[in-house]
Amino acid sequence: MVRAIGLMSGTSFDGVDAAVIDTDGERIAGFGPTAYRPYTDEERNLLRQALADAVALTDRVSRPGVLREAEELTTRTHAETVERLLADHRIAANDIAVVGFHGQTVIHKPQARLTVQVGDGPGLARRLGIPVVYDFRQNDIAAGGQGAPLVPVFHRAIVATVTRPHPVAVLNIGGVANVTFCDGGPDPIACDTGPGNALIDDFMRLHTGARYDDNGDVAATGKPDPAFIARVLEHPFFDLKPPKSLDRNDFALANIGLPELELADGAATLSALTVEAVARVVPHLPQPPRAWIVAGGGARNATLMRMLGRRLANASVETADQAGFSADALEAQAFAFLAVRSLRGLPITFPTTSGAPRAMTGGVLARP
Repeated sequence: MVRAIGLMSGTSFDGVDAAVIDTDGERIAGFGPTAYRPYTDEERNLLRQALADAVALTDRVSRPGVLREAEELTTRTHAETVERLLADHRIAANDIAVVGFHGQTVIHKPQARLTVQVGDGPGLARRLGIPVVYDFRQNDIAAGGQGAPLVPVFHRAIVATVTRPHPVAVLNIGGVANVTFCDGGPDPIACDTGPGNALIDDFMRLHTGARYDDNGDVAATGKPDPAFIARVLEHPFFDLKPPKSLDRNDFALANIGLPELELADGAATLSALTVEAVARVVPHLPQPPRAWIVAGGGARNATLMRMLGRRLANASVETADQAGFSADALEAQAFAFLAVRSLRGLPITFPTTSGAPRAMTGGVLARP
């Protein structure tokens, strides 16, 4: 077993999560401390602009426009988060075997074999004095896989540590939502389900200036628009079987045709869309899950959780915290786990999770 740190900055642009775990890349011996570094409004705006500029990218190495600034920002903020974590918990850098650095996704177009996560892995390794594994998705993409989702092999490992009726689904609701189906088989089955928090967050920011619907309190007072939800669900993505993945912009507020709605009704409609998209994936799974464990920012949204509980009523629905994990740190923990798997040459993607032609390792190692 080794000690590793994982880092994650998701498509909700809320901030950087860091987490320590002890693992051999197959089992989890223990979860260590975590840290969170929120982005400032200025930093969020820069990352959103990078996302917009990335639409024009045709290769994975160019950093035109604001993308160079976004890469520098991503590297610096991730370094600061690790440094604070080590200092606050009196952990020596040489006690950490590896850092898993996902970077910030700015475009994900697997059909074009293009995925870009900005962030300077070698630069981060030099600053921290710790080996860094980065660029986790490219090996899978180059082989014809979708490069996402990456966390299912970690979800399988955590499901093995709890007693729940099988099959178990681990649902991560970030900017985009993804699910891992675990039935005790050798390989997990996984895919993106559709929009997660991104549409809700963007709607709230546009109409109120708030970064998100805190606890789902606004949506709780509104009424969803079923006709709009049904229309969005006609998108071909929802009829595809796993594996499948999305770019944050595939379902953007500007292109989904949301009608003029009162604030509460708009928040309720977009929340219900996220839930209905999750429900739409169930018929594509080998069998309906009997237990759902929900992580990511969506697990903090009580209204979203109530909606999920009602829609998936034939199964138990609980947050990762209720299951004994950390809803906030789960993805960061996953990248610590994936970094160790990468060091050991173990696969991180599978035909059943990314559509890769075979089980594949991934990641690039940068030494200090």
